[in-house]
Amino acid sequence: MVTTLKRRPRLLVLLTLTVVAVVTAAVVIVIRANRMETVSPGEQRDRAAPGALIPPGQDQVDCRKAKCIALTFDGNPGEPTDRLMDLLKQYKAPSTFFLEGRRIHEFPDVVRRMAEDGHEIGDHTWTHPVLTDVSDARVRDELRRTARAISSLTGSAPTLMRPPQGRTDDRVSRISKELGLAQVLWTVTAKDYATDDTALITARVLEGADRDGIVLLHPLHKGTVPAMPSILKALGARGYTFVTVSQLLAPSKAEPGTIYR
Repeated sequence: MVTTLKRRPRLLVLLTLTVVAVVTAAVVIVIRANRMETVSPGEQRDRAAPGALIPPGQDQVDCRKAKCIALTFDGNPGEPTDRLMDLLKQYKAPSTFFLEGRRIHEFPDVVRRMAEDGHEIGDHTWTHPVLTDVSDARVRDELRRTARAISSLTGSAPTLMRPPQGRTDDRVSRISKELGLAQVLWTVTAKDYATDDTALITARVLEGADRDGIVLLHPLHKGTVPAMPSILKALGARGYTFVTVSQLLAPSKAEPGTIYR
């Protein structure tokens, strides 16, 4: 009886140490996943060959010289995306739309207009899962289905993707590279998914805006499109040139699997 009692504390200590070790390992994995190596637009431009020229068809915007900023919009291409594109056209602001695939075919004219108006279209998965939490097969299916849907309407397959919630890791990067997709995060978010306050959305964007910035917005949230005139006007007054993500990286090109921020 005495021997059994003596063993129990030792077993509890060993069990506690084991649990601590497992939890520590899990925390390390999460930290590493959230500290993935990213490449800035300027770093990517520096990778271009000396004397490289801006590709034709990009309005000859050279972000090595111009003060550029990329507006990016995530979500389904439903209302009020048409109203948003009217504003972007008014302010000469080509942008990048990262689309969820599941409702693309409900708004084919909107998606076609994106391409026709000179906007870039990226892949934001089919059903918006956290890619780090699903299987390899699910990651591939989410990205492939959306890419096919975009291509069927525009004639061009996307070369950029944005992982939902910005959650990525080595495995997602490997699959993205396999599918020919570069990953695009952001430097500024208005957190418009959490507020309908247009003044607050505007203030957050303007406060975080900087040269080579990538701004994340969600047009389906009520406060976002009403905030756009103020955002576009203020950024224009500050001397920014609005560009797509690919224009921001030119004359270099996005490299599949790489994470840009």
